[in-house]
Amino acid sequence: MSKGKLQKFADMARYPHVFEYPYSVADDVPFAMRGRWREEFFHNTNSVVLELGCGRGEYTVGLAEMFPEKNFIGVDIKGARMWTGATDSLRKGMKNVAFLRTNIEIIDRFFAKDEVQELWLTFSDPQMKKATKRLTSTYFLERYRRFLSDGGLVHVKTDSNFLFTYTRLLLEANRLPVEVMTDDLYHSGQADEILSIRTYYEQQWLDRGIDIKYIRFRLPHEGMLVEPDVEIPLDDYRSYNRSKRSGLETSK
Repeated sequence: MSKGKLQKFADMARYPHVFEYPYSVADDVPFAMRGRWREEFFHNTNSVVLELGCGRGEYTVGLAEMFPEKNFIGVDIKGARMWTGATDSLRKGMKNVAFLRTNIEIIDRFFAKDEVQELWLTFSDPQMKKATKRLTSTYFLERYRRFLSDGGLVHVKTDSNFLFTYTRLLLEANRLPVEVMTDDLYHSGQADEILSIRTYYEQQWLDRGIDIKYIRFRLPHEGMLVEPDVEIPLDDYRSYNRSKRSGLETSK
């Protein structure tokens, strides 16, 4: 590990608004603040918004600046990346921002029933090989239901046509309420101040001429969720942690 990364991890360990629980699915480690984020950390009764896979935290910090009446928590396992947003929000003295470093597979261990009102999934790895690893799969939606309020909002912003198509088909198969859906955000007229927040990686994809997709839907508690039974063309470009794919290949 480089000296720079070591310093960032040292910083994160002493930041008062960063909580680090980098455990695996098998580890049964309790989180004492579960169900008490508002009372014990934010000290208010405002709604809670999560960004899952927050990377450098651009959306977590950007949204928190726009909406001081809401509480925002960025979640990721990559501490060195998260350091950027954590440091920025600390320097700005922001009181409505926190960061949680952990595996998203165990996200429901950190929040109690109805504790969260809104989710952002920003440029998640599309996980084209395995459906259960996709953050919009039924595997994850069922976990979100454990802590997201009934009918809570889910935002999906992605460069991946595969993930966009998969999510669209899943929403259709389950008849989940969709409020906004576009496969070209910045030419759709939908890119307001909120959606125009650009992450580091998003700008790189835009510079490569890749359209940004966006979906906003609600997740009711009722109803059994099913996976879409259809083959989906894989992304045909190389991205971060993403192998080269042929557009002729498909996956379920």
